[in-house]
Amino acid sequence: MEVLAGVGDLSVEGRCVMSSHRPTTPCMCPPALIYHAQHMRAVRLSSWNLLTSGTQYRSVVFCSISVRTLSGGHQIMAKRTLDSFFVAPQAKKQRVSTENASQHVTYPFPVPQLPSHISEALGFAPATEGKAINDQPDLDLLYFQPYVPKEIVKDLFEFLRAELFFYRVQYKIKRGPVETEINTPRFTTVFGVDVSSKFSEDGTLLDSGTGKPVPKDRYRCQPRPIPACLDVLRKITEGSTGETYNFALVNYYASGDDSISYHSDDERFLGEDPAIASFSLGARRDFLMKHKPPPSSEQGPAPIETKPLKLALASGDMIVMRGRTQHNWLHSIPKRKGGESDRGRINITFRKAMVRDGTHNYYRYNVGEGGVYKWDSSKSRMSPWSRDV
Repeated sequence: MEVLAGVGDLSVEGRCVMSSHRPTTPCMCPPALIYHAQHMRAVRLSSWNLLTSGTQYRSVVFCSISVRTLSGGHQIMAKRTLDSFFVAPQAKKQRVSTENASQHVTYPFPVPQLPSHISEALGFAPATEGKAINDQPDLDLLYFQPYVPKEIVKDLFEFLRAELFFYRVQYKIKRGPVETEINTPRFTTVFGVDVSSKFSEDGTLLDSGTGKPVPKDRYRCQPRPIPACLDVLRKITEGSTGETYNFALVNYYASGDDSISYHSDDERFLGEDPAIASFSLGARRDFLMKHKPPPSSEQGPAPIETKPLKLALASGDMIVMRGRTQHNWLHSIPKRKGGESDRGRINITFRKAMVRDGTHNYYRYNVGEGGVYKWDSSKSRMSPWSRDV
């Protein structure tokens, strides 16, 4: 089926609408199908009121089997039912190409573009509507089950695992006179830079205000741009969450022994009420949350009653943590034995760092000074990588 956006007046089951502004005549057969010219994809609206509630669309609206333009006489005929247009086309696995791969001086090797069958199917994301979870104090979640269309979720997981570079970060922390070395219990990598800087199209790091190259001493690390294969997902996520993100953190949990302990992403460099979008790909893993205990010195009303939360995140699921969630709740991915946990899991989180300290923090704890790891398909594991390999 051919769909045209912005071609003039349309006749929709006998009712005339303007494709370049909000419809002036109500449609009596919701849900309508909106072909959004900006995102180049179809989305379902549950009622006409959603279209006219204040959002300005440049769209073609149609809800009948045939649509005819009045200005050009072009006939658009549909040979399938309306609901079929809300389903992502069957994915056909394609070979990964190194053509137009993302490259940067800070990358150990180029990162390929997403295969076309994956990028095309992502145009239908989110695959389901998000479910709000806000039935406990200070909790504000939006849960998509799934977000990534099922037709491509396995291919997306395998692509990212095979094509991204990872690190097994070691770092030292000092508590009083005691210094402890920490071995991160998962593989990590990170891309992006805080709002004070931005990348030009050729990868040069520029000052966001002046547009000039940043001084070499601005950062104690080497920020790097988000590769196209992740940036596609970032932009789609921004569109469906209403948030903006400038960082992509990627964790790979190789087995059930890889984990992350209870913590909250409440650093000041993330701003007042940060929104973090967290994707799960690969093995199903438990995502646990619990409310932070009140400070021991705090006196006043009795502590609020909350219950721990457990979500079994499946491949393709996405959860947005927003509002006061990070300030008041902790989350973790605990160790697990048996089941599918040993099949590997990728977690992608998109977030927004407001100041330089955020950039320093993310690169210290997700890149560090260790060596590069890459997926070795012959051994089915992450292996040390070098340019000589």
